[in-house]
Amino acid sequence: MKKTIIVQEQGQAMLADALRKIEEPSRRQFLQRSLTLGGLALLTGCDVSDESSIDAGLNQVSRFNDKVQGLLFDASRLAPTYPDSMIARPFPFNAFYGEDEVRQIDGDSWRLELSGLVTRRKPWSLAQLRALPQESQVTRHICVEGWSAIGKWGGVPFAHFLNLIGADKTAKYVGFKCDDDYFTSIDMATALHPQTIMALTYDGQELPPKYGYPMKLRMPTKLGYKNPKHIRAIYVTNTYTGGYWEDQGYNWFGGS
Repeated sequence: MKKTIIVQEQGQAMLADALRKIEEPSRRQFLQRSLTLGGLALLTGCDVSDESSIDAGLNQVSRFNDKVQGLLFDASRLAPTYPDSMIARPFPFNAFYGEDEVRQIDGDSWRLELSGLVTRRKPWSLAQLRALPQESQVTRHICVEGWSAIGKWGGVPFAHFLNLIGADKTAKYVGFKCDDDYFTSIDMATALHPQTIMALTYDGQELPPKYGYPMKLRMPTKLGYKNPKHIRAIYVTNTYTGGYWEDQGYNWFGGS
């Protein structure tokens, strides 16, 4: 009986430490969204006196939730769409830097680099991307900070582009490197989702620099931080590569 009480007390202390970790500004919104009772159960092996053990436990919870979200993701289910009358004008700016630090990129010299599990790795120019079939969508951007806004994005269906470059669609991940030093990666199922596009326009006009010129990936099935801007390189891989925010403890799957 005494041993049971001690174990219960340790479990309560461990949970309290974990929740304090979640309250840290850099983790609160992300881990609170995805924390599950099943995930908390994974923390039972943590040393409650070791802060690094709690960190490792929380990361394990996040990876657990990535797997659950991946299993629940329905590649045929579409995000809601809206009429043009609901478009946010102006659409909010959001990045890990201020709007006065937005990168100014020369679209004429810009080239999209390709690598990894693709058969055709020749770089693409902006003009070549614009010559491909285009689609537009009016969808909601959901930020993990608690706000959302509806915007109109136009561009190339990403699944079509992956087919053109001979991407291995059985691979696990598609990664992105950006000219603003951002980087992230997504699951292949989301990459092939019919609403995932390589956005080249916003609200019918050329994509403004503050929204990711010359090209960003727009995924209404993902939270905002999973939608990289100013993309300069795409790679297909079976190796997990994380991301700018994900490496700081944010949930990797990032479903909206």
